[in-house]
Parts: sequence; structure tokens; C-alpha cells
Amino acid sequence: MSGMEKEQLNPLFSNPLEPYPGLSVDDLNRYLPAIIKSEEVSMTLDTMKEGMFLGDALEGLKRLPDNSIDVILTAPPVSPWREIGNQNEKMTLQEYYTWNNKWLQESQRALKSTGAIYLLCGWRFSGMYHALLSDYFRVQTRITWRDRKAGNQEDAPTWFNEIGDIWLATKTGDFVFDKGMVANEKKIQTSKSANNMSNLWLEYFTMGSDQEKGDLPEMMLGKILHASSFKLSWIVDPFMRKGSVGVAAKSMGRRFIGFETDQDSLLMAMKRIDQS
Repeated sequence: MSGMEKEQLNPLFSNPLEPYPGLSVDDLNRYLPAIIKSEEVSMTLDTMKEGMFLGDALEGLKRLPDNSIDVILTAPPVSPWREIGNQNEKMTLQEYYTWNNKWLQESQRALKSTGAIYLLCGWRFSGMYHALLSDYFRVQTRITWRDRKAGNQEDAPTWFNEIGDIWLATKTGDFVFDKGMVANEKKIQTSKSANNMSNLWLEYFTMGSDQEKGDLPEMMLGKILHASSFKLSWIVDPFMRKGSVGVAAKSMGRRFIGFETDQDSLLMAMKRIDQS
């Protein structure tokens, strides 16, 4: 056997480093060619299609037809960036408020009359979102859940924060909500207990995998989707991250559309949803 043939049979690295945690070279070869940018999307009520798209949430939402979406389930970024020339800078508080106002206005347009938006946020901006949602929707309730993703808070000046807020708002007073469906860890069961309808969720929502770390717990997302949607309902996450909303939606037979500005996160979401 020649030296060249030996080199071909013995790669330089037996376990090359992944280009991004959770993504192999094979994953990149599979999913990179499948990326579609949000500006390439064109939909009508008759040509709605599922997909995960690379692009800004606001521009993505503008591509959705009027009155077409059943549930928008999302956690907006806390510190979005704006482009100034060739540099990125964090938005000012006023810019952040205006930016949120714009994508929420588009969300209201895209939702069906029976649709709902679930907006997940931390305590710092919860009051702002209550005010913004009230401008375009009917705020139904605020859910408080035990958020285990708070991370190291040893330097916190006061109490450690272990909660997150979920605002439920609807387009009209006639909306989908099934009180009989309650998430109970591994199964969905019918319950007659009024306690199950509480908006205080203190149970620990386990994270399903290492890929899910830093994202939202799928068990909690399933609880939301069972209450506010049916099979084949259209679910949208404008800030998709690693795709936990999409994984939960697809596992329950819903149709999913997601937008994400970070290509690596989009690729991870594509892989997770493809394998779920």
C-alpha cells in the first residue's frame, strides 16, 4: 500500500472538534444547504408552510398572512443589538421599547381572532410587557413559574431570583383554552382539581437534554400548547434560539414556524426538530 493510500485510510483526527457544541461536520453538511432566509419567505393563507428561517423576528412576522396563526409562544431577547455602520451596539431602553412595540403589533396582525400569545420574560421587563401587550391584546393572566435557568447568583445584592413570568394575552374575548388538559410530567391527563388551573407554577420543569440547556423546558411548553392549541394548529416562535418551542410543537402534532438571527442556533434547532 502506498503512503498516499495510508493517509487516506488514517485521518489526521479520529475525533475532530465539533464546529459548534452539538453540531458535527455531518450536521453542517446536512443542514447548512437547507437554510432559508426570512426575506425569501412568501406566504398566503392558501400557501402556508412550516419551516425555520434565518432572519429578524420583525421581518419574519411581516411575512405571515393576516389572521393565520393560532399561538405565538416566545421569549424575547433581553439585550438585542442594533447595527450602526459595521458595528453592533446594544439598544437603548427607548429603542428596546419601540422594537418590542413593533414586533408585538405584527404579532397581533398575524394571530387568528381566536389566537393567543404567550410571552415569557424576567421580572425586570415584565411591567413593560404588560403595558405593551395591553395596547394590542386582551391580557388574560400572568403565570409565574419556577425558572431553574437563573444561573450563578452569588454576587446578587439581595434575594436570588428563581422565577419567570409568562404573560397570556388573546386577540379577542373568544379564544381557545381547554381547562381539561393539564401537563403532569410524562403524560397529559384530565383533572377536575381547581389547583391545576393555578397561574403559580412551582413545580420543577426538568430539562430534557444537554441541547436544551439555556433554552425553555419542553415540559412547560407542552403544558401551554395543550391548553391553547389543537393538532395541526399553527405555532410561531419569532425568537427561536435552539428550537425548544418547535420540538414541543412538533411532538404534539402542531405545525411550526420559527425565526432566528443566529445561524448556529438555527442549525441546532433544525437538528433537534429533525430528530425529535
